[in-house]
Amino acid sequence: MTGFALYRFPYEQQCTLVTGDVSEIPSSDGLSASSGFVVAPFAQSPQCPILLITPDRVDCNPTSYPELPTLSQLPLAIPDTYHADFSAFHDRLISGDFQKLVLSRCLDIRRENGGDPFVLFRKACENYPRMFISLVFTPLSGLWLTATPEVLLAGNDSAWQTMALAGTMPFADEVGWSDKNIQEQRYVATYVTEQLEHFANDISEQGPRTVRAGHLAHLRSDFLFTLKDDNHLGELIEALHPTPAVCGLPKEEAFRFILDTEHHDRRYYSGFMGPLHISPSTRLFVTLRCMQIFRDGYRLYAGGGLLKDSVEEQEWQETETKLDTMRNVIRNV
Repeated sequence: MTGFALYRFPYEQQCTLVTGDVSEIPSSDGLSASSGFVVAPFAQSPQCPILLITPDRVDCNPTSYPELPTLSQLPLAIPDTYHADFSAFHDRLISGDFQKLVLSRCLDIRRENGGDPFVLFRKACENYPRMFISLVFTPLSGLWLTATPEVLLAGNDSAWQTMALAGTMPFADEVGWSDKNIQEQRYVATYVTEQLEHFANDISEQGPRTVRAGHLAHLRSDFLFTLKDDNHLGELIEALHPTPAVCGLPKEEAFRFILDTEHHDRRYYSGFMGPLHISPSTRLFVTLRCMQIFRDGYRLYAGGGLLKDSVEEQEWQETETKLDTMRNVIRNV
């Protein structure tokens, strides 16, 4: 079973193609001693395992691309359940069961003749120079295109970094952040700090500051640290993922509530992916602003963080704006 990952890091011109055998990793713990390109779901299952592409070949700025197998057809459309899901999530926030919950949705766009995935990759690179762009295929996951601004974990040797990214507004020269957005980002930053304290030394937080991601702005805090023990990298990944930026607080209860309540399977949306111990660094990104590509269309994913004072119409519009990231890529292609 073989797969590939074509990717480009933020602010870089060079893209990299990794091709090789695909294996399943039982848990994030197993990533400590692994090397390759990781593709991990929001929630691990037999249908959506953690996958590792072990490189047989690594090409910088490739001049040719792998031949894609025949993709499956877009599944039956998922009914629009956002209103019902929002009500269920919001009720539990009002009751005080959760401090934060992240509600997601998906959107199907059907086309008899979809665009060339490699053309879509190049267009995403042109549209979003500040984001990590990836086009990844394995027989188990299918084909995914991602444009994400969020680092889960990056570094090598003793120097590492992660971030707390939350809060969303349309980008403008001057962005005024609401109390809701500020509080949402602080929840994430506090959680990240608490997890790092178990695994890291010399933790330094910088921010929060406003950063641009395409047509959107986010609040971001950066964390720099050294690892106490490189052998526990997989445990740190498991502690961080899923962060409150894609899940909620308290984490384990929110994770279970999302799986039980959302009317669709997130699959690899809000998971993470990226090179692990390749040349020789690690750069893992949260899988945001993404879509799965099918023979006859696309399934786009987006989500947003809810607090007890969230307003449904505003949260829906935020997901619409986030969906535009991929809609702009497939438009006129």
